[in-house]
Amino acid sequence: MQSTIKTGVRTLTMAQAIAEAIGQEMERDPSVFVMGEDIGKYGGIFSATTGLLDRFGPERIMETPISETAFMGAAAGAAAEGLRPIAELMFVDFFGVCFDQIYNHMAKNSYMSGGALKLPVVITTGIGGGYNDAAQHSQCLYASFAHMPGLKVVVPSNAYDAKGLMAQAIRDDNPVVFCYHKGIMGLSWMSYFEGSTNAVPEEAYAIPFGESRIVREGSDVTIVTLSQMVQKAAIAAGQLAQEGISVEVLDLRTIVPLDRAGVLASVAKTGRVLIADEDYLSFGLSGEIAALVAEHLDTIQLRAPVRRLAVPDVPIPFSRPLEQAVIPQVDAIADAVRGLMRAQPIHQLQQGAQA
Repeated sequence: MQSTIKTGVRTLTMAQAIAEAIGQEMERDPSVFVMGEDIGKYGGIFSATTGLLDRFGPERIMETPISETAFMGAAAGAAAEGLRPIAELMFVDFFGVCFDQIYNHMAKNSYMSGGALKLPVVITTGIGGGYNDAAQHSQCLYASFAHMPGLKVVVPSNAYDAKGLMAQAIRDDNPVVFCYHKGIMGLSWMSYFEGSTNAVPEEAYAIPFGESRIVREGSDVTIVTLSQMVQKAAIAAGQLAQEGISVEVLDLRTIVPLDRAGVLASVAKTGRVLIADEDYLSFGLSGEIAALVAEHLDTIQLRAPVRRLAVPDVPIPFSRPLEQAVIPQVDAIADAVRGLMRAQPIHQLQQGAQA
């Protein structure tokens, strides 16, 4: 099921929208608190907690030592005791430091208790490259979390969705990994796309998980994507429209749960699909979507083979030209769509193989 962005009267950056959602949920529910590095006076390195310390004080906006293992463990324990912690993992790349707390405690303890134990933790974390922060600060890795049963994974592409999805994440009784791309947070020193800043209502609202959004209607090709790649895909679609190619852009919003029905409906309409992803190519989201489509070829008539565009299996380079080369850009997306339009129809390939 796909939902649409509502209109509003204000324009916020994604960082502002996330901070507003957290503040409104903290006002609504006294069990919600935030913990992490530089989330207080500094307001979070990507401004996701700006202004919250002044409103709620240090007992609910808790600065932590530089020890991800310690404060992720504390978050898991607090959630088990009935609180609703939001723990900021500054860069998603740092999840290896606290992997045990996330995977073996947050993700599994509700299951291992037979559902008696709830773990309503939200892990917020910055993802993505594009600003030369090298191999240990530029990955996406959301597919790694999605591969772990017990975690929900949210990856917004714009301010409106970020606010609604954050509210939903805080209210959820399961651990949620909330990934925001640093390049679309609206910070002047690293944002590249206007699409991440949009109209956001002042009132609190929640967006249900598992509902994708059609960003742009099209009839020739579906681009399935998420996060900052939504902005790139939309730009590419606009360029391709000038060439007579009608591209549909589908924003997944969440990958656990995944809107499988929404993906299949869009691909069935266009008959061609490109999965554009800033995570790694192998064993990731692009492969999952490709497999989903392949498993439904009895009901979907494809006009071209599935195509994937993602980061090759290399660490993200520090060098700007190399970084731009490995992370899919607008031109690469447009070229991949053109390739799909030139591809020999699948039924002709099948007939050739039989001959």
